[in-house]
Amino acid sequence: MSSSSALRQLQRYESRNVTFIDPDGSWPIVWKRARGVRVWDEEGRGFLDLTAGFGVAAAGHAHPAVVRAGQRQLAELPHAMGDVHPHALKGRLARELSQLTFERWSRNRPRRSAIPLEGKSIFCNSGSEAVEAALKTAVRAAGKQDIIAFEGGYHGLGYGALNATHRAHFRERLEGQLGGFGHFAPFPEAGQEARRGPSLRQVQRELEALIRKHPVGAILVEPFQARGGIRIPPPGFLRLLRSLCDRHGALLILDEIYTGFGRTGKWFACEHEGVTPDVVCLGKALTGGFPLSACVGRSDIMDQAWPPSNGEAIHTSTFLGNPVGCAMALAQISALRNERLVARSARIGKFLLAALQGSARDFAQAGRHVVARGVGLMAGLEFLNRDGSADANTALGIVKQLLQEGIIVLPEGERSNVIGFTPPLTVSEAQLQRATAALRRLAR
Repeated sequence: MSSSSALRQLQRYESRNVTFIDPDGSWPIVWKRARGVRVWDEEGRGFLDLTAGFGVAAAGHAHPAVVRAGQRQLAELPHAMGDVHPHALKGRLARELSQLTFERWSRNRPRRSAIPLEGKSIFCNSGSEAVEAALKTAVRAAGKQDIIAFEGGYHGLGYGALNATHRAHFRERLEGQLGGFGHFAPFPEAGQEARRGPSLRQVQRELEALIRKHPVGAILVEPFQARGGIRIPPPGFLRLLRSLCDRHGALLILDEIYTGFGRTGKWFACEHEGVTPDVVCLGKALTGGFPLSACVGRSDIMDQAWPPSNGEAIHTSTFLGNPVGCAMALAQISALRNERLVARSARIGKFLLAALQGSARDFAQAGRHVVARGVGLMAGLEFLNRDGSADANTALGIVKQLLQEGIIVLPEGERSNVIGFTPPLTVSEAQLQRATAALRRLAR
């Protein structure tokens, strides 16, 4: 099927407001196949994917070991019975996530407790569902219904998660059906952006005011905001949140759905500050391409929140811990570990940031104000007007021009003025050089 035929079919049968189709035919492309960092469309044209498919393909698209694991499992057992009759892979993956998160974090703490921490998982299908499982855990464990989230944060679009997703675009005309238990605090930023926003001390004051005013049972935060515009907080931010939660009997929930599994040069972004959450939400790169997510909590907190099952689970779904997803997740984690892709993300990420900073200087010479920032292989170029307002027109124009040159990137941020770079962790310096060379040509 040609791309034009596929798009006409979508226009006719898919609900509007899902797929954006530019009348001039420049957007989107229709994906046919993908491998590594490359994507091909229905016409056979090749593209360099610097999005990793929303950060999913951390080990590269269609990683051979992940594909084989999924194929084998699909042939043997494509579906089990969620919370009723389980399959063995679900337990294996839960153990793997415990070892990768709370057990590893407790071993690395300067002052280890006598009893190492363990994690317990609730498996879900999407990142939004993992966040909602975490919110349920918080109210059941802490006994307080309200939460604090952050301006610019994105935690999914289910009705529970939407209480914590800040952008008005997603919430408009739905406010009447939201629970109203979410309260928003400003998200501080490091570097040049710090001059435009609140200081860490100001954020602390606002957080303490919200805690005094509302029955706050949890603080929910992305360690680094992705869809919010590749926003990076100053050092000490997560430690501040950890301290506030400890003092006020609230849970610290980290949304690592985008930042997890090596994206920022650490297995998880919270490790940059050595902060251990009470609950962590995982997804996207967990499987490399299958809808599976997880809410992983400290075992004592999970046991406090969730009693033993008496035959009817309080929180479940038909596809809970799907066996194909579990098999792919175990293979994906092994690939990330065996190929040392987390360390590679840190190393190649420095190259990417330096290259983007060079591109920012080229744009500056052309009279545009551009800011480059990033951690690991999660980086962005922010385009601003002379008065400091968002320059979305330039950013969106460059995104479309890069697509015509065979490079896939996405606009990020509430005003779409940040070009995000979240390539597979397997991306090469040569591939990144190709993209930044294209940026420099566009800056002239």
